[in-house]
Amino acid sequence: MKTNASSQKIVLITGASSGIGKSIGEYLSEQNYKVYGTSRNPSKITHPPFKMLALDVTKKETIAAAIAQVITEEGKIDVLINNAGVGITGPIEETPDEEIAKAFETNYFGPIKVIKAVLPEMRKQKKGLIINITSIAGYMGLPYRGIYSASKGALELTTEAFRMELKDFNIKMTNVAPGDFATNIAAGRYHAPVRDDSPYKEPYGNTLKLMDQDVDAGKDPLLMAKAVHRIILEKEPRGHYKVGEALQKFSVGLKRILPDKVYEKMLLKHYKL
Repeated sequence: MKTNASSQKIVLITGASSGIGKSIGEYLSEQNYKVYGTSRNPSKITHPPFKMLALDVTKKETIAAAIAQVITEEGKIDVLINNAGVGITGPIEETPDEEIAKAFETNYFGPIKVIKAVLPEMRKQKKGLIINITSIAGYMGLPYRGIYSASKGALELTTEAFRMELKDFNIKMTNVAPGDFATNIAAGRYHAPVRDDSPYKEPYGNTLKLMDQDVDAGKDPLLMAKAVHRIILEKEPRGHYKVGEALQKFSVGLKRILPDKVYEKMLLKHYKL
């Protein structure tokens, strides 16, 4: 294993080929971090702005190989950013079981696999930071995005438990929950089809259009990159951060204080249901 005498921090980012992951990688590279990004097919990326490795968060052997390569080349991993994820929409009743399982494999079980693989190395180093990119949708059950909300919410809660379990090893962990950002997530999202014979046809179809509009009008992913950099610089990161439109962040606070039925009506009004 190579000993890295440099003070330069080594960052590993999953799902770094586009969107938020790519923006974080580019920005951290500009701030003099050594960035390793990952994607399932890095050979398809032309002129990557930082080194890309092959990694599929659903396959342990690719996780182990990528982490081993970073350790061999750099001697350490200072920061892991679990960003890889997939979108999924549809009436829960009509969403195929196999698609629900795929979403959880990528959004929840995948990050857990990567965390498990990197923790022994961080324990050897006696330090490390793990940042899980979740979603403001993970704080509430959103109509026609219930599976996505659940997968991100599960990671939020698991991080809370991890933080307490890791406290003796000087390994920090936190969640960063973005709202809507202008990325290509909608293009890669699994959509349960809007069926002509479905009782959900009209409300689901309308909600789908609204969701895509929200993404198209979303914030610049650079804001997420800067937020992540600020967290890296913190000595004791909090457990949860939210980045996005003020109203989206405010909605999380409202959920804590409003009666369930009032909050539900607020969401129904937003989605015009």
